[in-house]
Amino acid sequence: MQHFPIFLAVAGQSIVLSGGGDAAMAKLRLLMKTEAKLTVFAEHVAPEITEWAIQGKLDIVSRPLRDGDVAGAALFYAANEDDDEDARVAAIARAEGALVNIVDNLHDSQFITPAIVDRDPVTVAIGTEGAAPVLARAIKSDLEERLPQSLGMLARIGKGFRHAVDVLPMGRKRRTFWSDFYFSAGPRALERGGEDAVVPTLETLLDQQIMSQDTQGHVDLVGAGPGDPELLTLKARNALHRADVVIHDRLVSGEILELARREAIIIDAGKTGFGPATAQEDINALLVRHAQKGHHVVRLKSGDPTVFGRLDEEIDALIDADIQYRVIPGITAASAAVANIGQSLTKRNRNSAVRLITGHDTKGFADHDWKVLAAPGEVAAIYMGKKSARFLQGRLLMHGANPATPVTIIENVSRADQRIIATTLVELEPTMTKADLAGPVITFYGLAPRDAVAQSLTLKEFA
Repeated sequence: MQHFPIFLAVAGQSIVLSGGGDAAMAKLRLLMKTEAKLTVFAEHVAPEITEWAIQGKLDIVSRPLRDGDVAGAALFYAANEDDDEDARVAAIARAEGALVNIVDNLHDSQFITPAIVDRDPVTVAIGTEGAAPVLARAIKSDLEERLPQSLGMLARIGKGFRHAVDVLPMGRKRRTFWSDFYFSAGPRALERGGEDAVVPTLETLLDQQIMSQDTQGHVDLVGAGPGDPELLTLKARNALHRADVVIHDRLVSGEILELARREAIIIDAGKTGFGPATAQEDINALLVRHAQKGHHVVRLKSGDPTVFGRLDEEIDALIDADIQYRVIPGITAASAAVANIGQSLTKRNRNSAVRLITGHDTKGFADHDWKVLAAPGEVAAIYMGKKSARFLQGRLLMHGANPATPVTIIENVSRADQRIIATTLVELEPTMTKADLAGPVITFYGLAPRDAVAQSLTLKEFA
């Protein structure tokens, strides 16, 4: 993020603009929505700007900008549509302490003006770091359609009622009140009785919340998918948006955690294979403790919570504490990974079943029927198999597996830094070592990448 988004207080502040043509008009249409004092410097200005001055929306100084004209201003816009003049006036503005924007010159600007959806006092700002203005406009158009004009009126009325709502405790109860107002009762009251009906509706809602019993806590056991936020299910997104507490494992990506509410408590309950780990008993206790406080808790697990996620232990703890829960499945790492190599987990006349194996569970790992798995055409998806690669390789070869059996290693499945490494069973352990795998890995025994590009990512790359 090169530009940090903020909302700058400009009521009563001075904003100065140099220029009088089309670029100046575009900026002024936006700036006139503020409560700032606007001053335009230009020898010649468009008739529209003159009309705005007559209406008292801005002041015009009919000459080029010079030293002293920007002193005390909060913002300055160079909109002369002339590079040399823009550079000259921008230098003056910087020297006099204003933040400078040069229209269509991202490199020399200190700030940029985003695309804006205005439902005053609700304002949505959309920025693309100047990289894709067309995309920003498309998002703006979509939001304009989604956000009703009445939203601003409801927000203004709600703002005046905030102190009264302080009687409700922070958290779910207060959030439920405002959600009911903005998305249900408020719009309904406005439609039926106009603005005069909104405040009585607020008062009725507040009385109902004050008299209601504390809401019982709830736990959602949510699959976060393999890492790509776009692979998160809609139900999982909705749970994250509502969560008071998010307890996540180590493999949940930062992009997915960003989808949680800013006010939510985020707890890292990560486990590292053969290393530091939060004990499962402690995770169970966290779920119970926060739910008993009336919180909506999301237990966020990478992939699908039903696959190597110790889901049963957490459900048992919740049942013992009489806490309601639900399981929200996610896309498994195996499903995402096999899609990325252009294969399927099962195939007619090849394998009618697939094994999901965890290399972390070494005791269970040793108990597999290796003779059956070593047969031609068998397929296995091996989770957490980096440290057990030598064991896997040895057991399969010992039971007659073909040394040339294809093996595919996928690191950071579905993420921007995903790597696909094609190798064979006989080269599995040295490939793992040379690849220097730092991220989570899933290994497919019996499958090779279909994609030619992925096929090229072989051991040669790491030799």
